[in-house]
Amino acid sequence: MVWEPGVYGKNFGFVATRFAGTDGVSLEGAKWAEVIWRHQHITFWCAGKLDRDPDISLLIPEAHFEHPENQWINTQIYGTHLRSRACTGRIHRLRKTIKAKLYEFLDQFKIDVLVAENCLTIPMHVPLALALTEIIAETSIPTIAHHHDFYWERDRFTINAVPEYIQMAFPPRLPSIQHVVINSAAQEQLAYRTGIVSTVIPNVLDFNAPPPKVDAYASTFREDIGLRPQDVLILQPTRVVSRKGIEHAIDLVRRLGDPKYKLVVSHEAGDEGLEYQHFLLDYAASLGVDMRIVNRKVGEKRERDGELGKRYTLWDVYPHADLVTYPSLYEGFGNAFLEAIYFRKPLLVNRYSIYIRDIEPKGFRVVEMNGYLKKEVVEEVRYILENEQHRREIVDHNFELGRRYYSFNVLERLLGNLVSNIFGLNAG
Repeated sequence: MVWEPGVYGKNFGFVATRFAGTDGVSLEGAKWAEVIWRHQHITFWCAGKLDRDPDISLLIPEAHFEHPENQWINTQIYGTHLRSRACTGRIHRLRKTIKAKLYEFLDQFKIDVLVAENCLTIPMHVPLALALTEIIAETSIPTIAHHHDFYWERDRFTINAVPEYIQMAFPPRLPSIQHVVINSAAQEQLAYRTGIVSTVIPNVLDFNAPPPKVDAYASTFREDIGLRPQDVLILQPTRVVSRKGIEHAIDLVRRLGDPKYKLVVSHEAGDEGLEYQHFLLDYAASLGVDMRIVNRKVGEKRERDGELGKRYTLWDVYPHADLVTYPSLYEGFGNAFLEAIYFRKPLLVNRYSIYIRDIEPKGFRVVEMNGYLKKEVVEEVRYILENEQHRREIVDHNFELGRRYYSFNVLERLLGNLVSNIFGLNAG
């Protein structure tokens, strides 16, 4: 349905461990907020780390997953089945602290609807989830729980000493909560494991707004990372973590067999350690592949650093790419896939499971691999890079499919259904 004029001025309160930077939760939360604002509702923000306007947000430092107390708790509850009495006490002390501040958030901004962004999904912050679950149970406040990745999808949460808390709050089964997942596999697993019914709302981009072009600031990116005008920039727009399968991108560049092909990786290793990054650097060097990890030049915003010079955003980088590689082994959805489609870039994709189930049937024209690079895959990439007309036909076709299936219009319709469940059919 399309939202109709009716109930205006409702206050939506977004809650997470973090709303800052370019992680998927922060980005998708912002997209939801934009659609909600279009219908004259108001959004407010509450998290342990925030880059939102202080006038419409409440910072709760204890709610950040990197808060020292939460980090200590996590060292005690994962990788073991035994939880000490002292640990239990500290979990509940932190829960009470966060709970009081969450009530302050509800009262200060007169929140009508809660939107829980992944904090009732993956147990990176157990006290926050417990506090939020209790508040929802005590108030019956209408809640939309937006689930990005569940605990059963991450090996590090398999052995834990908090099974009763996980069953209670990840996610909770309460009548005032509507559950949203980002892919059909998660929908099936959530129903199988918990009996919870959910709605699939995929990640989206605003395909009705043209992508930004290279302006004067962004025009120097290729030069700043040491590329020559004749070089071909193959972009890996992800963090350096093993499930991204970046070794396949290295193999691709090697087999293209020309020093003009440069592999550029946009982000750093993050919180999963540097072992994989060291492997990739050694692997690329052993194969004679020019791979550049440029995370020191790419940040959350444009800025000038006295030592490093210009820093660019990822959206400054995309227009310079000649090809995007996305050889992931697993993804919850695939934001980089959508971004490449949006910027009209040809794309190499490893057929990860969610891609096979939810994206591939839509008919996108991308270069596909099945866990390894066949000769035909390499030659297809070469043909796309060397034939401009063919490349343009592919990217234009993909852009129109993106507009049809993954635009803000799709989000507007699906999110509108959830809002209508709360306020009625004319919930504007």
